[in-house]
Amino acid sequence: MEKIVLNNKLECPVIGIGTFMLSPAEAENSVREALKMGYSLVDTANAYVNERACGRGIKDSGLKREEVFISTKLWPSEYENPNAVNETLERLGVDYVDLLYIHQPAGNWLAGYRQLEKAYKEGKARSIGISNFEGEFIEELQTKWEIVPQFIQVEAHPYFTQKELRKTLDKYGIRLMSWYPLGHGDKSLLNEAVFAELGKKYGKTPAQIILRWHTQMGFVVIPGSKNVDHIKDNLDILDFCLTDEEMAEIAKLDRGERYYHRTDEQLAGFAAWRPSYEKR
Repeated sequence: MEKIVLNNKLECPVIGIGTFMLSPAEAENSVREALKMGYSLVDTANAYVNERACGRGIKDSGLKREEVFISTKLWPSEYENPNAVNETLERLGVDYVDLLYIHQPAGNWLAGYRQLEKAYKEGKARSIGISNFEGEFIEELQTKWEIVPQFIQVEAHPYFTQKELRKTLDKYGIRLMSWYPLGHGDKSLLNEAVFAELGKKYGKTPAQIILRWHTQMGFVVIPGSKNVDHIKDNLDILDFCLTDEEMAEIAKLDRGERYYHRTDEQLAGFAAWRPSYEKR
């Protein structure tokens, strides 16, 4: 498994299994099977309401705790809960996570970030991150953080490469973890001719070419699936490398256009909503 080195010297796999929109049963199965076939990064969140299931999947995989890089996120309604980190660890069934995010710049997000910093100092999180903090939010955070985050998780794909955000990330050595890596159901990205051509050259699908593009951009990518065959295909991207010329050709697709547009009303809703956590 290829890995990247974070700004605190911790290593992280370049590809993992994402569990967004997976039911507990689906997440448990996907995580277990992914880890058995060679994955070593699992991404979940309070808001996905499948942390317990992910923990079971990790345990059932047979891998040792130190062999799995676990990433999860605190939801805004947990930012002021002094027990949020411990409760998250309890749901996952672990003593620490490898990466702990605050999920949205909503509510008292600074209190949430202070929780991350505290967890980092206490060894309950080996690295910390911010999710969906772009523009004014990351600008403000830079003036208030004590510990620079290791990761940001945001929408990124060949149509939207986060060119402006990456100027800030590069300044601090913050790594990017991509969501919507394949265009979130929009087939136009997958149907771009360049990916079909490169797929023929390397014996890969357009999706595999795009995932490889992510890793060669220096991004960590976490495609999710409940289909075991798809999970296996998503991992099968590390036996080839795109050339500089091919990366430059893909760069021409950048439109600076995202799929997801968040509103202030949504941020307010995020702060008010509380996940109904799994009971088992």
